[in-house]
Amino acid sequence: MKTALVTGGTTRLGLAIAGRLRTDGWRVLTSSHRADAGADIVADLSQPSGAAGLYAAALRILGGNPPDALVNNAALLCGDDVAVEAVNLTAPVKLTMLMAGRETGIGAVVNVLDADPRAAPHLRSPRYAETKEALEAYTVKAAATFAATLRVNAVAPGSVLPPVGIHEKAGETLVRRPKPGDVADAVAFLVGAGATTGVVLPVDGGSRLLRKAMS
Repeated sequence: MKTALVTGGTTRLGLAIAGRLRTDGWRVLTSSHRADAGADIVADLSQPSGAAGLYAAALRILGGNPPDALVNNAALLCGDDVAVEAVNLTAPVKLTMLMAGRETGIGAVVNVLDADPRAAPHLRSPRYAETKEALEAYTVKAAATFAATLRVNAVAPGSVLPPVGIHEKAGETLVRRPKPGDVADAVAFLVGAGATTGVVLPVDGGSRLLRKAMS
């Protein structure tokens, strides 16, 4: 059975991604910074040792074997800049590097980005946008750097239904707004697409294309 580690895997997008992979027959480990969230692993990715501790815990659960797939979904929208950078960028980079050290097989990493990270500035800090843009650039760099052991791709969700929090004022789309399941479908494709790496797949109802056409 293939195994996957989904960070932030107990709410919204992470919950949908974990559920979809389980439906596809994966053994999924989820992480959360909250002890009461029902995650398989409790890890605070804002702390310097958070990513390494999470990966070590996953290895213990999996009998010393690395997961076949990693989904870097956990993110902070705002707050202390140091914590935002640690969760949104530093932890995914560290986890990807740890995944790249595998001794057998080709692993898959999927980073969860943002189709419009600078939208809703009243709800998102500038550092959030900067880290998501940096993670997009890192996705391409890591795909080339770690090609011997990893495929590295990303999804870039737009405003996702249902309208909660950051998504309560959604921008226009060319087609319907995506649901969490649409993002999960994209992740499920990328973890299994053996000839695909270095790709950023928008799941935004065409909002990126619409903004480009209007600019």
